[in-house]
Formats: sequence, C-alpha cells, structure tokens
Amino acid sequence: MAQLRATKDAVLGLGRAHVDLAKAEADEIKGEAARAAGLAAAALALLLLLALLLPIGGILFTGEWLFGSIGWGLLLGVELLAVVAVSLVVAALRVGAFRKAGIIGLGLGLVAFIVLGASLPHWLFRVIGENATPGIEAGVRPLLIALVAVGGLGALLGVAGGARAAGAGGAIGGLVAGALAGGLAGAFLAVDFGWRVGAALGLVVAAAAYLAVLGMSVAGGGIDSEKLKARFWPQMTIDTTRETIEWAKARIPRGRRS
Repeated sequence: MAQLRATKDAVLGLGRAHVDLAKAEADEIKGEAARAAGLAAAALALLLLLALLLPIGGILFTGEWLFGSIGWGLLLGVELLAVVAVSLVVAALRVGAFRKAGIIGLGLGLVAFIVLGASLPHWLFRVIGENATPGIEAGVRPLLIALVAVGGLGALLGVAGGARAAGAGGAIGGLVAGALAGGLAGAFLAVDFGWRVGAALGLVVAAAAYLAVLGMSVAGGGIDSEKLKARFWPQMTIDTTRETIEWAKARIPRGRRS
C-alpha cells in the first residue's frame, strides 16, 4: 500500500509539474504574442503614415518644384482631390455634364494663365499710372491705379445691387462691400505674377470652374430618384417572380371543398 501511495503521489506530482510547466510556457507564449502584436501594430501604423506621407509630400514637393512654393502644392492638391472625389460621386450617380465642365474649366484656366501669366492687368495699370500720375513712385503706381479703378467699379456695382435689393440702407452696405471687394481684386490684379505663378493660377481657376460648372449641372438637372432607385432595386426580378407565382397558382388544381 505504501508503494502504491508513493507511486500515486509521484504521478500526481508529475502531473502538477506538467501543468505548471504548461502554464509557464503559455504565459511566455502569451507575452511573446502580445509583444509581436504590439510591434506589428506599430509597423502597420508606420506603413499607414508612410502611405499618407508619400502622396501628401509628393503634392507639396511638386508645388515647390513647379511653382516655387509649397502653398501652391497644398492649394492645387486640395483642388485636385476635390475634383476627383466630386467626379467619382457624380459618375456613380450618373448625373452631371462632365464634358461641358471640362471644356469650360480648361478654357477659363487657359485664359487665366495667359492673362495673369503675361501680367496684362499689371501692365495696363502701369501704363495708365505713367500717363495719369507720373509724379508717383513707379513701384506704387500700378497698385494705386488698380485700387482706385477696380475699387471704384466694385463700389458702383455694390451700390446698384444693394439699392435694388434693400433700398437706401442696402446701397450703403453695397458701397462698402463693393469697394472692399473691388479693392482686394484690384490689389490682386496689380501683381506682376509671371508665367510660373500664372500657370499655377490657371490650374486653380480651371479646377474651380470645373467644380462650379459640374455642380450647377447637377443642381440644374436634378437627381431622378426613380431612375436611381431602378439602378439599385431588382424590380424586373420581382415582377418576373410574381408572374411565375401567379402562373403556378393558376395551374395548381384546387381540392374540393367539403
């Protein structure tokens, strides 16, 4: 009996030892798995960051390389992404005049590139200033003429629009708003941009015009909810199934009523 009890105790002790060993190994494996999972998650996060950094950095670098400023890369990148996103949504809905928007956008962008790239408004204000105000410093003359001319035109348009909308009070508000908007536009047009910046501005105008025309075409044409529903609703299958059920019912003999 003593021998049997000793053997039993030995077997139980050996079993406990195996269980303790398994627990220790399980804890070690769990720790290694947690460590590996943490490192893998960190690597995945870095890869996601890299996936974002490359296109964003590429857009900013392209803006710096082509147009001399990271700001142009940021602005044009935002517009490019907006153009692609809006185009995809409109294409999914199958609405909007893509060709019209593209033609108008390219046309206005080309006009902006030529006019601003050649600095035609700047040279016009410069010539007017040389003849009208020769006593003012040459570097200030284009800006001054632009502020007076374009700001005055904006004020006149603001007065007319405000008076038509809200009478005398609207005319005063329109005068201030029109003069301010005209002055800002004049200051912008008075800048001697050059062809490099003119190209960037042409792209900005092209993208903005494309989005505007595409949006107006969608708003003007509207979205036909019935056609949209028909694209995502299996109406033909439903109708065919109903017809098949009715056909089957008509040919199944009914039992006699008791």
